[in-house]
Amino acid sequence: MFRLAAASMAGTAIEFYDFFAYGTAAALVLGPLFFPTVSPLVATLAAFGTFGIGFIARPLGSVLFGHIGDRLGRRPVLISSLLLTGLATVAVGFAPTYRDIGIAAPVLLLALRFLQGLGLGGEWGGAVLLTAEHAPAHRRVLWSSFPQAGPSVGFLLANGITLTLSALLSDAQFLSWGWRVPFWAAGVLAAVGLLLRTQLTETPDFHELTTSRTRAAQPFAEVVRGHWRLVLLTAGGLSIGYAVFYTVTTWSLSYGTERLGVDRTVMLGCIMASVAASGLATPFIALFGDRYGRRPLCLFGCTAVALWMFPLVGLLRTGRPALMLLGFVIAMLSFSTAFGVVGAYLPELYDARVRCTGAAVGYNLAGVLGGATTPLVATAAARGDGPPWGVAVYLTGIALLSLGCFLMLPETRPSAATGPAADPAPA
Repeated sequence: MFRLAAASMAGTAIEFYDFFAYGTAAALVLGPLFFPTVSPLVATLAAFGTFGIGFIARPLGSVLFGHIGDRLGRRPVLISSLLLTGLATVAVGFAPTYRDIGIAAPVLLLALRFLQGLGLGGEWGGAVLLTAEHAPAHRRVLWSSFPQAGPSVGFLLANGITLTLSALLSDAQFLSWGWRVPFWAAGVLAAVGLLLRTQLTETPDFHELTTSRTRAAQPFAEVVRGHWRLVLLTAGGLSIGYAVFYTVTTWSLSYGTERLGVDRTVMLGCIMASVAASGLATPFIALFGDRYGRRPLCLFGCTAVALWMFPLVGLLRTGRPALMLLGFVIAMLSFSTAFGVVGAYLPELYDARVRCTGAAVGYNLAGVLGGATTPLVATAAARGDGPPWGVAVYLTGIALLSLGCFLMLPETRPSAATGPAADPAPA
């Protein structure tokens, strides 16, 4: 199990490294490089718009790769999704800017970001099912938390490289070529990930489906017919995690450097420390999920987020590193309380024959609801001179929406439920 879980975490770390490298670049340099003919605010909004395209592509990727996972196996998904995302990310590092090819530059950037999102849409379902379907029932949340910690590792890798380059290079050098280095490094990381994943075996659940000849002929159609309400509830429930994560890691980086005048290195350091705390806490949160259930932790996490969003904005507005770090850490730990258990929770909600499609679609649709729009909404809501309380209102609203969705989902802990739910009844 440790070998499987480690390989799964390594893969998600690499894939999310690719995704986060773009988010950091969007906050720092993509606006002036690819949208130089508009105002700085509009350029930032345009850069975050291309950032959001990746989230829109993710549900499409979950449908495509979910079909592969439910028809051909979980293992092919792990290899093909990593290959697609890695190639698209390396290509971003070689993309010409507006000065080189004019309007074709942002169009190309948009297309590559779409391919990134398509690959990542298949990654999560395959990686989580690899561990969830191998794990013993009483430790399923713990082992499934390994791929859930992968995004934190990927973020730290992407921003660690960016932070180093930011400290070593002048602003002119970073703007000229330094921002491209994290994208080039994705090629090396993808090669390592592919090497690890080619050695993995197929899951017992899929072997059983193949032996019994009960694989779904059209997984997505079956999910839409029999599990549509479950997909919407899980998407709504998980949307707060995306909203908080990208508020802290993407929007606050742009807001802190551009509006508050905080040094780029200081902002990246505070953000990275909070993400590290979230990643380290994930397996401990998972232990509580195995012991007390999945749903209670999701409810607690949403409540904590709702209570913390106004203090978070107030602490960020000070521009003081220690206070910003405090705000970021508590926000990240709050959402991680819910996200630390969903690696087991979502697969347990679906029948094995459509599990790869259903869990992945719900997870990635949440990215559209909570991740694609948050940097755009937050940037627009923070246009005035005062504290951006509109951002806090927006995030609190999403937290309450997520809380309501989790209230309507059932518990799936083995001692509390005997099998997966086709469609949950209201609590």
